[in-house]
Amino acid sequence: MSEPIRPMPKGRLIAATLGALALAALIVLGAILPAEFNRDPLGLGGLSGLSRLWAPEDRQVDPAAGGVARAREYDTPFRTDVVEIPLGDFLAGAERSELEYKVRMRKDATLIYAWEVIGAREPRDFHFDQHGHTTPAPGQPMAVATYRQAFGLRQQGALSAPFDGIQGWQFSNSSEAPVVVRLRLAGFYELIPAGQPGNEAGIVANVPAARARPAAP
Repeated sequence: MSEPIRPMPKGRLIAATLGALALAALIVLGAILPAEFNRDPLGLGGLSGLSRLWAPEDRQVDPAAGGVARAREYDTPFRTDVVEIPLGDFLAGAERSELEYKVRMRKDATLIYAWEVIGAREPRDFHFDQHGHTTPAPGQPMAVATYRQAFGLRQQGALSAPFDGIQGWQFSNSSEAPVVVRLRLAGFYELIPAGQPGNEAGIVANVPAARARPAAP
């Protein structure tokens, strides 16, 4: 016949209960709060690495919201270029002091650009017209998009082409000194050969300004 189980002495029961509560509190404060709620009151989460397990709840975002694709792929190779465009002062006449420079882009292609004017001090002495247009066959209508017309000595940004065509700037120098427009390009585009629409001035990319406009009158 087995002996009856003796109840735990009251003192030991209280001590065991308090120990269990203390251990549970340690687990909650030192492990669960850092790992699940990004709270670390005891600093044990950082020491043990449990804080790194915490992550906020994901919120899914529709990348096509607003009808604009946020991620695209292109057939045109990625490229970068630096174009130095020399312009004469206003006394040199329109043929020397202003010109149009564009690149060829497919619809929805992206161009990242930054340009600055070297040699001018007053923003009001330099005007730019950023625009693009299609190059239709003779007798066909042309689509034109104007992005910005302003005075200034620098601009930087990105452009997504609204159609197949050419995109770029008309630069005009009205200062009393020659200037150079240093244009940095990156993205999915093609340079336009000298003499074709968008580069009638024959600008050569990736060479110093002194050799960038061999066809200048």
